[in-house]
Amino acid sequence: MPRFSVIVPAYKVQAYLHECLSSVLEQSYADLEVIAVDDRSPDACGAIIDEFAARDSRVRPLHLPGNVGLGRARNAGLAQATGDYLLFLDGDDTLTPGALEDIADRLKAASDPDVLVFDYARAYWTGRTVRNKLADLLTERGPAPFRLDDRPGLLSLLMVVWNKAYRRDFVEREGFAFPPGYYEDVPWTFPVLLTADTIATLDRVCVHYRQRRRGSILGSTSDRHFDVFDQYDRVFAFLDAHPELARWRPELFRRMVDHLATVFVRRGRLPRGSQAEFLRRARAHYRRHHVPGAPLRPRHLLIRFGSHRTYRLLSLTSRLARRTRRAATGTGRRLAHAALRAHYRIQLRLPLRADRAVFTGAGGGRYGCNPAALESTFRNLVPHIRTAWIAEPEHHHTIPVATRRLRPGSAACWTALARSKYLVHNADFGPHVVKRPGQIMIQTLRGTPLKRMGLDLRDRPAAARDADFARMLRSADTWDYVVSGNRHSTLVWERVFPSRFTTLEYGMPRNDVFSRATSADVARLRQALGIPEGSVAVLYAPTYRDYRRSQRPALDLERVLHELGPRFVLLTRAHPSYGEPLTRTTSGRLIDVTGHPSVESVCLASDALVTDFSSIMFDYANLDRPIVVYADDWEAYQAARGTCFDLRAFPPGATARSEDELIDIFTTGHWCGSHSANLRAAFRARFCPCDDGRAAERIVRRVVLGENAWQPSVVPLADRHPAPSAATGLPPVWLATIPAPGRPVPDVEIL
Repeated sequence: MPRFSVIVPAYKVQAYLHECLSSVLEQSYADLEVIAVDDRSPDACGAIIDEFAARDSRVRPLHLPGNVGLGRARNAGLAQATGDYLLFLDGDDTLTPGALEDIADRLKAASDPDVLVFDYARAYWTGRTVRNKLADLLTERGPAPFRLDDRPGLLSLLMVVWNKAYRRDFVEREGFAFPPGYYEDVPWTFPVLLTADTIATLDRVCVHYRQRRRGSILGSTSDRHFDVFDQYDRVFAFLDAHPELARWRPELFRRMVDHLATVFVRRGRLPRGSQAEFLRRARAHYRRHHVPGAPLRPRHLLIRFGSHRTYRLLSLTSRLARRTRRAATGTGRRLAHAALRAHYRIQLRLPLRADRAVFTGAGGGRYGCNPAALESTFRNLVPHIRTAWIAEPEHHHTIPVATRRLRPGSAACWTALARSKYLVHNADFGPHVVKRPGQIMIQTLRGTPLKRMGLDLRDRPAAARDADFARMLRSADTWDYVVSGNRHSTLVWERVFPSRFTTLEYGMPRNDVFSRATSADVARLRQALGIPEGSVAVLYAPTYRDYRRSQRPALDLERVLHELGPRFVLLTRAHPSYGEPLTRTTSGRLIDVTGHPSVESVCLASDALVTDFSSIMFDYANLDRPIVVYADDWEAYQAARGTCFDLRAFPPGATARSEDELIDIFTTGHWCGSHSANLRAAFRARFCPCDDGRAAERIVRRVVLGENAWQPSVVPLADRHPAPSAATGLPPVWLATIPAPGRPVPDVEIL
């Protein structure tokens, strides 16, 4: 008996069915069956279903002798289902990666409720996806499971069948089934939610609801839209048969009236000349199911009186009122912006404050990266200079207490930008910031470049997209200093941002912590992340792919962990541009650390790094811990983005081109062997010559205290003692226990 039965009816969706079925069968959670129902489709749907069934035994094809419609096709699949839970997926929609695993986890956490409601996003044919606007109703805060009485707002969600998982024995016990006709979800969804004793929610997009350019049922013109009346008659007949649910009648009446009005006002649904008949039947339904005391709205008046002219007059009045409010709001915003611009211009004419410094990171985000390391050093080394950090309010808690907090766009922020002597950023302050004479701009950027940057992107349209290179160079012209970690970075920055700035080849400030951290710090961080004692923690941190629409990696994390054995733990950290984690698991041996505020802390807690083209490898090399490069798309990445040097010719450790190669590198011990250590040593010598824990101090002394100020000399690599890996505290034989049974143990070095 599988955990899930996914029922997929198919009729005239041959162009989308392959993607639909693949999205189910390629889920990381494999305990499922797919009941694919060919509703006597005149196209190739039946053949596609048979092809999938021949390749995957989990697909159970069902060919109906005649076309029966969406509802009855679902009933046919329902009769064949054997899973604990039922999911319905239309043949042109898709499950998002990892959806079933998250659904299974939530069901377990909520003690197997009758119904689990999850979220969806509309996927437009242009490639744009828009999440459900009522996603807040799916919060997982509060007790679970619950009854609909505890969360009646769920009735405001789109009444469809495919955004829920249903316990099969609950459906069979209550005898739920789909009726024929359009809008067949209505008499299924309402009774299910009203009857369920236990309901839970999952605040996660699990379905991409395809918005077809043409050909969808709701976008077609047909008199079958009149079926909506019969469907609501079935809903109220259900209420009549269950008097204990009578309290829900006012809410369902309101939903009915809203739905009838929507069908009427949406252009293209009703055939020409049928509007009057539709309003007549709508008026009769209003009277038949009317609940005394129900609130009146413009749409209700349309249905109650059946007068389109009255409705148009009320709608026009409502639209005019909304436009008036929007105009007033827009005028207020414009006045506020004008006032801020005037305020900024005034501040630009006032004297600079030599004892002020402003810091921020990309996007007004949390306190971190090179600017944060410099801000801390400013406070410690030159305490007479007051520092401020610009961040959105939700990130203010990450800023040290001694540092002033500024909100982007506020009057205080513009004052600080206009009058502070020192401005420190790792990206760009924006086109409206004026660099004044006497101000000093420090550009830290964000690490050692591997991928192409700046002007090197002119022949890479996939990566550059709509980049404004002229503005990029104008911004570079405002930089007084650019921080560099090595000679490679110096040469790249001066080539791709040709300007008159001074390069400070002093090391990366954010890497200072690697030399200052202790074994106790590493142990504390590992405990905070939930890394089991005695395990080997591997950090997986891939970079962004400009040429991909989906950033989900092809790497099967569960399989990798299974092959590596119980001693390994996998920490996953998604690139900030991903928008979602690589995995939603935050316990056990697969731990997502995307949301952790400090990537440096995550590096310290790990024992090895797996990455691809990310600059994190240059920072991690300072720890002198194993690095494995895993990139199964060398050619595609080079064509879309390109790199500044050939990583294959000068890697920081072992290199894998496939998932099997990656597993083999770990199971044979090559990841920490002598050859990998030699590669890492050469890599570290080339790219970490100045990262000795005092880079930020050298920069502050040079910029603030003057060119002749004493600057600490760079500690040679051989004399550096970065924070030790937790693996060094394990018995010397630990490496010998890692290879899989039957695999040879190579000559390896103890970390």
